[in-house]
Amino acid sequence: MTALLSSTLQERVATARAQLDAHVREIINWHFSPETGTPFWLDAVAGTNPHFKLNFDPRQEVHGFADLKKFGFFEDDWLRGGPVRRWVPLAYQNRPIYVFETGGTTGIPKTRINIEDFRIDYEQFSETLPDEYFPKGANWLMLGPSGPRRLRLAVEHLCQYRGGICFCIDLDPRWVVKCLKRGWVDVAKAYMEHCIEQALTILEAGHDIKCMFTTPKLLEALALELEKRGTSLRQMGITGIFCGGTEMTPQWMRFTIEELLGPGIYIAPTYGNTLMGLAVAPMPRPEENYKITYYAPQPRAVIEVVDFDDYNRIVDYGQEGRVLLTTLTKEFFMPRFPERDEGVREPPCERFPWDGISGVKPFRGFAATTTVGVY
Repeated sequence: MTALLSSTLQERVATARAQLDAHVREIINWHFSPETGTPFWLDAVAGTNPHFKLNFDPRQEVHGFADLKKFGFFEDDWLRGGPVRRWVPLAYQNRPIYVFETGGTTGIPKTRINIEDFRIDYEQFSETLPDEYFPKGANWLMLGPSGPRRLRLAVEHLCQYRGGICFCIDLDPRWVVKCLKRGWVDVAKAYMEHCIEQALTILEAGHDIKCMFTTPKLLEALALELEKRGTSLRQMGITGIFCGGTEMTPQWMRFTIEELLGPGIYIAPTYGNTLMGLAVAPMPRPEENYKITYYAPQPRAVIEVVDFDDYNRIVDYGQEGRVLLTTLTKEFFMPRFPERDEGVREPPCERFPWDGISGVKPFRGFAATTTVGVY
């Protein structure tokens, strides 16, 4: 890799790695300290955790990111079911606590506690948005999942952090998934139309909305409905779209930018979830064939692309593999979790001096059994 990078970028990569190692030591000390630690991890060291036991003291043996291999792999079943307070660090036991759920596309939804993480994640993401297209003080439309998912509150906080007011629709993606699994395609289509109608009602009400969050499928449905009505998102006043979902291909991105949106609208693609936060990508460009390369919010979260048959081996640049996610915040420590996605390992860049990922799509191991609904 180093032969392909400029000497300046090599230095930035080394600095970022040193910062990551220091951050790992801080997070390990926090989650395994008797004063501040998380019951799940403290019990693992004490041998009283029925799900997982550690035969070493992480505060003594984990000196950097590479040492997290000592934990093995994080099991998603540990996040399915309670008691949820086993995940609340002792230092935060008396704080107001949120609990957010994953979408449940791979089984019983996983739960994650939150106190400030969702605000911090989206404030950091805010710094990546160009003010020209996401003006400070602009109002937003949140056209995405509501209910027990962190997206609703996170997007609303992003809007408020940037000085605007957020308008939200009511959307239950689990109902769409249930309809599709049962073959109720017409019902699922009618429900999506119901969500689009809610969005149109808000956009047509004169609230001066310039920015929005939505998923790829909902964005396409909204843009096509507006086209039927002889108008467009640009004509409705939208200049910036933050888009996140399961899979955005270069082909879809080209179609969206060139045919659905047209000039004057910036689309900010993201890859993220309740467990990670947001991996960001610049707006795809035609000269790069609309390729989307995401970079995790390191050091708070780290993405590795690992061999499908050996999760301890990181694949070469340009090779496909499964996503191995590590989350490193004071609220949540999740080492080396094999995610539901796969993609292609990409090299560091000037803006993000750590590995990226492109071609994100559902993990082939269970993609055929996963229904993603409105995502």
